[in-house]
Amino acid sequence: MSDATFQTFLSFGLFVLTAAIGYLAWSAWRWMDRIGDAEKTALKGIGFELEANLKRMMRELAGIADGSVRSEIQLVPVVHAQLDAFLARPTEADRRTLTMMRDNYNELSAHKNSLRAALREQGDVTGPANVAVDAVISSIATLYLWSDHKGRMPEDAHSTRSWDVRDWMKANRFDADSLPGLHLRDQVVERLRTLGMTLTPRPLTHTAHEFYSMQYDRMGDPNAPFWKRKKKPAPDAEQDVDEVTDLAAEAPVEADIEAAADPVAEPVEPVSIDEAAPVEDAAVASPEPQPELEPEPEPEPYRTAETQQADTPEPDSPEPDLGVSETEPMDQSTDLPPDQKPPSSGSVH
Repeated sequence: MSDATFQTFLSFGLFVLTAAIGYLAWSAWRWMDRIGDAEKTALKGIGFELEANLKRMMRELAGIADGSVRSEIQLVPVVHAQLDAFLARPTEADRRTLTMMRDNYNELSAHKNSLRAALREQGDVTGPANVAVDAVISSIATLYLWSDHKGRMPEDAHSTRSWDVRDWMKANRFDADSLPGLHLRDQVVERLRTLGMTLTPRPLTHTAHEFYSMQYDRMGDPNAPFWKRKKKPAPDAEQDVDEVTDLAAEAPVEADIEAAADPVAEPVEPVSIDEAAPVEDAAVASPEPQPELEPEPEPEPYRTAETQQADTPEPDSPEPDLGVSETEPMDQSTDLPPDQKPPSSGSVH
């Protein structure tokens, strides 16, 4: 074999090998992709299967309530073939929600068997029907988590508005009055909150059905947000004890001040008739004279500047010498006319 033929054969072989490897890789990728698509389809089928079983059981419960279902033959057994097939093979999906769904199926099957037995014996179906309704509500909550939250557990699901849950139920034809005697959408919202899912707003004062069914009187509600005064907070017990202690501590001081300001008269001991003082001594005794009140000083007359200047003595003018010594009293009769002279002290009239 010549060198040219060998090189042609080698090049053609490498090309075929590369094409074969590419085809195998594409086949493997296509196979894995189809498995993924099949799993997604199976998961959607599991949700659809649960929804179909729930709606059928809700129709049966409504028929039992209104009397249209009277025989056990009219109750169809619960079948979940897609769920069993999906759980039979190993997958990478989260199996916790699938396990919860399988538990819901078991409850539905058990309660439906109880209903069939009650209808067979023509007994009271109220108790089994109420238990079956509770199982249906739990199954609808699980179906919502499976369809709208990718099968997460209630505590792992993201926070959601309660109206989103109601809108989902409305889109999937879960009517509010599907089950007689209760509001289905409100019950599902409360069940999700009970399971641990965060729904806003929380907590709900009234359910939507109760709120729109009642005539709310805002003026008559003592806890209304408007048109009402806020109640005054009650005083704390500790604060009252402190105030009483302070008052008790201040009470003796105030009593001493009042006693000093208003002295109490000493009580007078009663005196007997024999020991009483004689009338003469009582007549001689006189009450103590009351001190006379001093008259208020009269206001000085208004003095002008000239009057003040006339009354002010000159500092340089010497005092006049009256010729009277300081020890001898001045004779008041000096320089007085004879008819105005006062009588002497030694004269006797």
